[in-house]
Amino acid sequence: MLTFQVSAQNTSMLAPNLPVLSAKPVLDIPFFPSVYFPEQLAAIRSYEKSYPHWVSTETEAKIPAYPYESSLLLNNDVLAFYGHPNSTRMGILGRYSIEDLAGRLDKLAEEYRKVSGGRGVTTAFYIIYGTVWPQGEIGIINEETLMRYIDYALEHDMLVFIDHQIGRYDPVDSLKKMLPYLRYPNVHLALDPEWRTTRPMKEIGSVTADEINRAQRVMEDYIIQNKLPGDRMLVIHQFNVNMIKNRSTVESGRRTVRLVHCADGFGRPFLKRDSYASNALALTMPIKGFKLFYNFGIPGAGYDNPLLTPKEVYALNPRPYLIMYQ
Repeated sequence: MLTFQVSAQNTSMLAPNLPVLSAKPVLDIPFFPSVYFPEQLAAIRSYEKSYPHWVSTETEAKIPAYPYESSLLLNNDVLAFYGHPNSTRMGILGRYSIEDLAGRLDKLAEEYRKVSGGRGVTTAFYIIYGTVWPQGEIGIINEETLMRYIDYALEHDMLVFIDHQIGRYDPVDSLKKMLPYLRYPNVHLALDPEWRTTRPMKEIGSVTADEINRAQRVMEDYIIQNKLPGDRMLVIHQFNVNMIKNRSTVESGRRTVRLVHCADGFGRPFLKRDSYASNALALTMPIKGFKLFYNFGIPGAGYDNPLLTPKEVYALNPRPYLIMYQ
């Protein structure tokens, strides 16, 4: 529910019968149905633009398709540690305590700030919410475990991404299972097409552009209907051209959903840059992310050799807004 201050003498331009509570009344104006009144819509947009969280990123500002100036990414990039809290094989997140992870993130964030060109760096936990099992079944993370990370992040001004590997299920249905966590203002969502398969580790899965578009619509409807504050990110991973079918028809620029297109995959620097360059061709998804892989010496596990430095990551074109380490 959007609530903002207007002076008493200006209330006449709004729809009739809105309450005047004081000389400087607080008007409780939901986006719907007030969106149908031009004066109210103008007032809401003015209110939104007065806050830095409602301003476009540098990339979005150049894209006419973005009708609303709303982004969490105006002044900050996001730096995340990825994995499953209960697994040492699925990323750095499961190898350290929450407190140790936060400390390591802070140190790494300082390295990025030194070469960020003045942009801030916000830290985040990137948590595997739904893990694909044989035959494409999904194991959902224990809620108590997940809430420990969400609560810690809320207390320490961090973000949380929860990521569904989809398996044999519909991507939109998978997304719907995560929507209730958007009631926490620091939570964002992700879908990983690689694991949208009944044969994990044997074939690379995929989603369609239509499924991504439907997922965004469902997510935006949920945010608006539940009057959740701010805008939220929806991350889609890709490292193989077949992982997003009909990619050129993916839409973005929704009012409350920031679609982030993340280059996944491990390897030597030239392979990482090639993968990112391939993702960069998807112009309808202008907000990019980049994933790096630590070498923990796990037999059979892939890793980057060597890791790109923060300066090299920022030299990617276009510059990534979300950077994560597995």
